[in-house]
Amino acid sequence: MKWRILPLVVMVLPLLAFSQTYDLVIEGGRVLDPETGLDAVRNVGIAQGRIVRISADTLDGKRVISARGLVVAPGFIDLHQHDQDLETQRVKAMDGVTTALEMEIGKPDVAAFLESKQGHSLINYGTAASHVAARSLAFGTPIPEGGLLPKSGAATDQPASPEQIENMKARLRHELDAGGLDIGMGIQYTPGATRWEVIEMFRLAAERHVPVYTHVRSSGKREPGSGIESISEVIGAAAVTGASLHIVHINSSCGPQALDCLTLVAGARARGLDVTTEAYPYEAGMTVLNSALFNPGWQEKFGITYHDLMLPDTGERLTKERFEELHNASQPHLVIMFTNRLEMVDSVFLNPLVMVASDGLTGHPRNAGTFCRILARYVRNQGTMTLIDAIRRMSLMPAQFLERSTPAARAKGRLQEGADADVVVFDPQTVSDRSTYQHPMEPSVGVKYLLVGGVLVVDGGSLVEGALPGKAMVGGIGRR
Repeated sequence: MKWRILPLVVMVLPLLAFSQTYDLVIEGGRVLDPETGLDAVRNVGIAQGRIVRISADTLDGKRVISARGLVVAPGFIDLHQHDQDLETQRVKAMDGVTTALEMEIGKPDVAAFLESKQGHSLINYGTAASHVAARSLAFGTPIPEGGLLPKSGAATDQPASPEQIENMKARLRHELDAGGLDIGMGIQYTPGATRWEVIEMFRLAAERHVPVYTHVRSSGKREPGSGIESISEVIGAAAVTGASLHIVHINSSCGPQALDCLTLVAGARARGLDVTTEAYPYEAGMTVLNSALFNPGWQEKFGITYHDLMLPDTGERLTKERFEELHNASQPHLVIMFTNRLEMVDSVFLNPLVMVASDGLTGHPRNAGTFCRILARYVRNQGTMTLIDAIRRMSLMPAQFLERSTPAARAKGRLQEGADADVVVFDPQTVSDRSTYQHPMEPSVGVKYLLVGGVLVVDGGSLVEGALPGKAMVGGIGRR
């Protein structure tokens, strides 16, 4: 009797799997997965925060979303997002971003940041262990609560003693233990850091098997202090320590030398070094006006004048008098710097090594528009990037970089069965940025649906009120 039942069970179980009712089904969209190369009309079944099934067959769902004429892709991952408040997360979501991380400078207190975001985040979040903050602490001038960068002074401009370097390393170990994803170094904001201090931080990163995510020491064509020299410094530090290296916004760090700097990255990779880089699709950068970046000599270094500086809240172009007033102020002031040409930025994105990251801060259009701008400018309008390559640069490449820090990243940046249900659904004909230098927080258009962990945060092109499914991405084996 039993031997007759067993074959029946074997036949029924697959039927039960195929007849599953999913929490959500995305039906009839053009499904893109940059890792496997899948580019086909499929139905996607989602349950318990995961992509469970991708099939040409009809799937049953508690809710079924029609994606006919739309693209279904892994949600975008922004490795370089400074502002982490809800207002910013809302425009990130409308830009297709499901995970936004502060990997460059890092929050001064990893544990406090992660605790503050738990249960209060629209999209996934995380942070670096901050070398800048550790250095400020070692010099006895900790960064104030809510701050990111120290004001120009001893903690930025003076070389550290061996004891202070050891204190920095102890603090960074503590921050990595608290969940920091990498060591974030803004070397241009700490010009007093010696080459040896930089190497010691890279050595620590290698010891802990995390990458160094760095804003290089300087930019411009002038020697000493050119972009070429600065890129060479960090590649050298990676070479002698074995640490993985990520160079931020190569478009602005190298400016007119960006293509030359990319050949250095390519050369290092060809010789076995783990070096990656990113860019954002705008000609202007933004930074803190009273930071060490504007120490004497900045005009010659960057090849700009006071008039090339603009206040983001008013559009005011600075004069010498206004610059000195704000540079000497006790409170930080953001400033937009017009230091590049859009033609150079466009040429940077022709290189397949360049992933997309926003360097997002309120006041600059890149905060709200970076990812949809890539789709509109390079895929639809210029045709210099294929759609699946754009998706690769905005999802898979950042996820693969994060795998150096956390195994949780293996389930990100892919649209595959078993992956996290972080999914963007957009209209390829209308998707576009709308943020400008005059209106930097104008949300992008064309994202119709966005899921974070299987939860809709954008539904029919509108944000879902009260949805806060974002979870922390933290460093360390076994942490999720």
